[in-house]
Amino acid sequence: MIFRDLGQLLILFWRTLQALPLLWRHRRKVAEQFFEIGNASLLMVCILSLFIGGVLALETGPVMVERGLSNFLGGIVGLAVCRQLAPALMAVLIAGRIGSAMAAEIGSMAVYQEIDALRTMNINPTHYLVLPRLVAISIALPMLLIFADLVGWLGGAMVCATNQQIAIGFNSFFTNLREVVEVQDIVHGLIKSFAFAIAIGTVSCHQGLKTIGGPRGIGRSVTKAVVNSIIMILVLDYFLTHLLVQLEK
Repeated sequence: MIFRDLGQLLILFWRTLQALPLLWRHRRKVAEQFFEIGNASLLMVCILSLFIGGVLALETGPVMVERGLSNFLGGIVGLAVCRQLAPALMAVLIAGRIGSAMAAEIGSMAVYQEIDALRTMNINPTHYLVLPRLVAISIALPMLLIFADLVGWLGGAMVCATNQQIAIGFNSFFTNLREVVEVQDIVHGLIKSFAFAIAIGTVSCHQGLKTIGGPRGIGRSVTKAVVNSIIMILVLDYFLTHLLVQLEK
């Protein structure tokens, strides 16, 4: 069962890659999907990333201060946010918000035979439905990640500056962050987010296309899309982290 689903996912992804030369023809649908992903997720990304940075500073700050390492707090928060926490948690957020919407929309079309109608009109569902969504989410998630990094750093700096146990000013926080965080650390997170986006888009569209059984089937597909996407994110996170760390040596 698992290997069959993985095979179907790889086949769907390969067919979508083969359809990339047709991307310009579907540019309007890509723009619509991109706007929907960004517009629907920006506020949630802002709130989540702000509190990610704040919680990280709140947990690590007092411990660092007790050990006389408070000057390194900006770098620790900066690295943790851009390399690990922001990519993984933003991907989980997008899987829950956008992946579920993709699976529900395509699943509804499958249940009500709209996809069969597309095939009857000689329109390839992979080209018409999957390609625009996969391209849009692959562009949108890395862009949202950059915004999440900035807001997460700001959240950490705000907690450090306002918490009496930490009491590290904005200048000290961002000075250490600039000294520690390099461009490759940000690129590290962007590579992860790009891979996560492909996984979310492929899994969600695949679950939508294979939906059967009416409204109950749509609900099952949405649930499977979100759960399988989160599992893929966590598995990919480990292997990508291992690979990127090895490449940096």
